Amino acid sequence: MESTKRTVTCGDLRAADVGKKVVLNGWVSRTRDLGGLIFIRLRDRYGITQVMVGDNASEAVKKTAASLKSEYCIAVEGVVAARAEKDVNKDMATGEIEVEATDIVIFTTSQELPFSIEEVRQKDGSIVLPNEDLRLKYRYLDLRRDPMQKNIILRSQVTFATREYLTGKGFLEIETPTFIKSTPEGARDYLVPSRVHPGKFYSLPQSPQLYKQLLMVSGFDKYFQIARCYRDEDARGDRQPEFTQIDMEMSFTNREEVLETTEGMMQHIFKKTMNYDLPAHFDRISWEDAFDFYGSDKPDLRFDMKMQDAAFMAGMSDFNAFKSGAANSGRDIQRHKRSGLKALVVKNVADKYSRKSIEALEAVAKTYKAKGLAWMKVDAEGKFEGGVSKFFMGKESEICPKLGAEKNDLLLFVSDENWQVACTALGAVRKQLGKDLNLYNPADEFHFAWIVDFPYFAWNEDENKWETEHHMFTLPQQKYWDTLESDPGAVKGDLYDLVLNGYELASGSMRINDPALQQRIFKIVGYSDERAQKAFGFLVTAFKYGAPPHGGIAPGLDRLVMLMRHEESIHEVIAFPKNNLAASPMDESPSEVDQSQLDELHICCTEKK
Repeated sequence: MESTKRTVTCGDLRAADVGKKVVLNGWVSRTRDLGGLIFIRLRDRYGITQVMVGDNASEAVKKTAASLKSEYCIAVEGVVAARAEKDVNKDMATGEIEVEATDIVIFTTSQELPFSIEEVRQKDGSIVLPNEDLRLKYRYLDLRRDPMQKNIILRSQVTFATREYLTGKGFLEIETPTFIKSTPEGARDYLVPSRVHPGKFYSLPQSPQLYKQLLMVSGFDKYFQIARCYRDEDARGDRQPEFTQIDMEMSFTNREEVLETTEGMMQHIFKKTMNYDLPAHFDRISWEDAFDFYGSDKPDLRFDMKMQDAAFMAGMSDFNAFKSGAANSGRDIQRHKRSGLKALVVKNVADKYSRKSIEALEAVAKTYKAKGLAWMKVDAEGKFEGGVSKFFMGKESEICPKLGAEKNDLLLFVSDENWQVACTALGAVRKQLGKDLNLYNPADEFHFAWIVDFPYFAWNEDENKWETEHHMFTLPQQKYWDTLESDPGAVKGDLYDLVLNGYELASGSMRINDPALQQRIFKIVGYSDERAQKAFGFLVTAFKYGAPPHGGIAPGLDRLVMLMRHEESIHEVIAFPKNNLAASPMDESPSEVDQSQLDELHICCTEKK
């Protein structure tokens, strides 16, 4: 072989290339020795090409081919040949051809694999994956698997499409610091000790929030950044200690422009990377309606099944559990004037749900603090049966039309004095039913929605004080400015969340740009002037020099790609993630360091008692 450098990739060749002399580089996916005829599936990130070593090959090539094993890294020189019509593989882009090898060079061999790179499926079609820690320990092998290759490629394409769209709209990509001042509110910071300033620490940013606001003061009216962020919190399927945001901020703007810009960006990303058309505008739902109808501020809207107010049923019987919920909710600290007696009508499934299966749904409700899950069915005669039906016998003609219940429907109820508890618990049941019954609309694969009109403050009962629901730099809606101090529980923020398929994809808000208003917010959440100055003085000072009205948003890149690929965890779309203990089995981080390094940093480690 004159040169081992590839002339084509393993995904390039088609019937039009028959007769060409080519060089391929890649990994041996599998081999088949048919006795004098050896077939090799050669793989790179572009695809798979079948290589054939036949009678015309030299003895040296045959010997080399016979020695190949899975994941050997090789070069193949050969001539493109058409496959016989009966041998065409329609499942492969290169299935019309094969390469008849004239030379093979082994770059490197491979040890026996800790798990198969090839897809392993069970009889039901589900993919069998190795233990996650094993996958992460050998992540470089895991990344060779076709689904992982597709995930990481899509992530790259999404990042490029993001930059393409925002740059085209006049945004500037500007980096902000990753060594910043620690502000210990919210999630825990990752701290970085300073060698040259003994006893002092930098913090890794939980977001670029303060700096992007300072960029607005600086006159850069449209900023974005593919920003690395860090939060020292317990890891879950859709969280990591380090993650990536599409961070954006705009000056001289309003909520409408931020939402429209974000919608346009998502439309561009989906069209560019998946040729998928999103609607021109996304649904908008108030925070209270989201909880009232779906039991969540991140509802999955790919199926309908709205929750309903069942307060009218409380006076129909002596079933006391319903009376407490219906009497609600003016007593809530947030003062939501809605009923805490919620109903869910599950269409045409009464005959499918046994008492045992309903008890499984009740367990879901109790996980979210519900005292129980009441139920009854509508039988084939239109009469109530089972569960709490004895309390409502003879009331079918009043209840069914109001709830839209019909024969063979299952009726589920949660009642609680706290409206939000009732909504959240029954909303979790709704979500479980969506999975169990596969209620998702196939034509509505990606359902975006905006959640707006959030409460600005939440009451912390443990600490007996008000806290901000989002962050302290969010602009309160102007109609509440006069009553911020006298009625914090009624205040709504000029903020918005973007949700997709039951996940929060982004949070954003218009920002405070008036130092006096910012100081009022600090005081309501219990910040003294001294504490506020120490934590955020540089930002408040900057606002005294002509801060423009501004706002922004920060979609999560990891979560976006996860949802685009229909994965269950962001681990699947990050090249080198940490496991659920925030550790890396591959490089064994976090790890101990030499005492000399600790001495330089003036750090003394003590054993945890």
